[in-house]
Amino acid sequence: MLSVALTENAELRALEPWQGAEFFEHIDSARDYLDTWLPWVARIVDAGSAEVLLQSYADRQAKGEGRIYGIWIDGKLVGGTLFRTFDQRFNNCEVGVWLAPEAVGRGLVTRAVRLMIEWAVEERGMARVVWQAGATNTRSLATAERIGFTKEGVHREEFPHNGVRHDIVVYSILADEWRSLRGGNGGVVGVVEGSGDGGAAVAQGE
Repeated sequence: MLSVALTENAELRALEPWQGAEFFEHIDSARDYLDTWLPWVARIVDAGSAEVLLQSYADRQAKGEGRIYGIWIDGKLVGGTLFRTFDQRFNNCEVGVWLAPEAVGRGLVTRAVRLMIEWAVEERGMARVVWQAGATNTRSLATAERIGFTKEGVHREEFPHNGVRHDIVVYSILADEWRSLRGGNGGVVGVVEGSGDGGAAVAQGE
């Protein structure tokens, strides 16, 4: 299984059903922080339920409809990224992310998402990549803009979570825009292929 280095001690690689216990431990240790933005956190109550969620992405991966990856620092799972949707008919996809608080501020999500966009655009022919985040999730909004996403608008009170309806900010980046940004940044090193087919940007509905 291929992994991609994000820093000297951090890597991005596939997150698979057999890692359910590790995934549960990671989510449970940061539950209060992650539950603010991610509805699926509440459904992960043990290793079995964690495995169920990972299996759902393995099933999507088999159909070419989604993928999920983990981010590890020194061998410890601290977050991840995913293709929440991957529409090969219309060549649109959506990325989502999450990160434990101890891993925030190191640029890991920025690096990982750039790799995902590069793979989606250049290897799979995606024309449009979407990022969605809660309107009060300032870190996620800043990350989207730092990567080069364009803000398209706000879906008002779209996302019901923990008894409150939240506004969702929608961003996108188009293939040609990505290529222009990538060229200006000196290229993107690394690939995601082989990591499995298939801080949080909202991944509602998971």
